[in-house]
Amino acid sequence: MNTPIKKKLKRSLIGKVISDKMNNTVTVLIERRVKHPLYGKIITRISKYHVHNKNNFAKLGDFVEIKEGRPISKTKSWNIKNILT
Repeated sequence: MNTPIKKKLKRSLIGKVISDKMNNTVTVLIERRVKHPLYGKIITRISKYHVHNKNNFAKLGDFVEIKEGRPISKTKSWNIKNILT
């Protein structure tokens, strides 16, 4: 009775590098627009993620696509998938 193992889909987000001061790590800002539940106004929400930047390829101001991965440190569980600009 072998049951198939379901793989969890890994999330992918696009954001801007706002800090590259750490070694092998960048901080990426993700902006999303949501509608206020009561008033209906469109609000910009932001989230900041620490992302693993192997070999320090991504630089300040770059737009990057990041993907979720295994925990690398206490605050870092995202990896750079692609550098867009």
